[in-house]
Amino acid sequence: MKKAEYKELSIAELTEKVTGLRTELQKMTMTHSVSPLENPMLIRKVRRSIATILTEINSRKNTVQ
Repeated sequence: MKKAEYKELSIAELTEKVTGLRTELQKMTMTHSVSPLENPMLIRKVRRSIATILTEINSRKNTVQ
């Protein structure tokens, strides 16, 4: 997803997406430690997606206060 698509979602939907991505990242890193992934760049992509979502959540919380 792009940053513009994250802005359309609510905070509850964003936090739900973050928890899903974190579990996906955990599974990917465990799988990668046992046997290499076909595309290890996916780990970086998921980590950056999590960071983007958390940045959006924090910016919304700071704007509201």
